[in-house]
Amino acid sequence: MRRGSKVIRVVYRWRVKEESFANFKEVWSRTTNNIHETVPGALGSFMLRSPEDKTEVLTVAKWDSVESWKAFWVAENPSEMVGMREIGERISVTVYDEVDDFTR
Repeated sequence: MRRGSKVIRVVYRWRVKEESFANFKEVWSRTTNNIHETVPGALGSFMLRSPEDKTEVLTVAKWDSVESWKAFWVAENPSEMVGMREIGERISVTVYDEVDDFTR
């Protein structure tokens, strides 16, 4: 991590039709792994799905700094995420500073 920079988490909220979820998950998996391997500062991602509303999906990406994420997010529609946007509707994108993380 760069000196003086803060790790951030970016929460993408999606609406994905239940019958499209398996395809969305497959495309997301390829996309997030490709971003993690090729985009400077990308530290991986995980996905959450609401048990009450199966169409509500969150993807949470970890970045080494807000500057790295902004470099990736320049036009708010990175080409790497086109496949996901073709399957699901991106509802929102919110950036959070990571304060602490005790996950293993």
